[in-house]
Amino acid sequence: MMKKIRFFDLENHFAFFGAYHSNRINIAIHMVCVWPILFTALLLLYFTPSLFSLPSHELSLSGYKVDLVFNIGFLLTVIYSLFYVRFDPRAGALAAFLCFLCWVSSSFIASRLGFLLAYKVVLVVQLLCWTGQFIGHGIFEKRAPALLDNLAQAFLMAPFFVLLEALQAADYEPYPGFHARVQAKIEAEINEWQEKKQRLIS
Repeated sequence: MMKKIRFFDLENHFAFFGAYHSNRINIAIHMVCVWPILFTALLLLYFTPSLFSLPSHELSLSGYKVDLVFNIGFLLTVIYSLFYVRFDPRAGALAAFLCFLCWVSSSFIASRLGFLLAYKVVLVVQLLCWTGQFIGHGIFEKRAPALLDNLAQAFLMAPFFVLLEALQAADYEPYPGFHARVQAKIEAEINEWQEKKQRLIS
């Protein structure tokens, strides 16, 4: 298995992620499911109180007004965005923009739904998306999800990594040679995992 990874070591973190997501169907499932999990989490967190009694900010969207509350959801959005920009300024800036877009739009939807309906929507989406990901790992990847080995990556880094996976399809690289080095590490880690599994079976 891979050695302990430095927190902002994008190359090794992405290789770790790739080793658990090498099947195309499982990758597609995660691309569909990861961001809705973040979005609906922010939707539910809209109903948490403002931090340090900070005043809310009123915003008008399509003729509807919404109060943007500087609460735990906002704090998580800032933390996620800063981490992503630190990992890679270009792809991270896009990820940060998407995080803030999720925060604003989820606030708008939450304010229209109200808590009683919002939590039901969140519950359904979370159940569907988490179930989909576990099916992806169990049936297609045939490997336990990464959250069992790295919780920080599963909850903090996953949205950025599925975005990076999508950008990779458009030949984006954080720096020259990134994908070649990552792919070599992914193949080495998968081979090591398969050898270890084979030894346990025999």
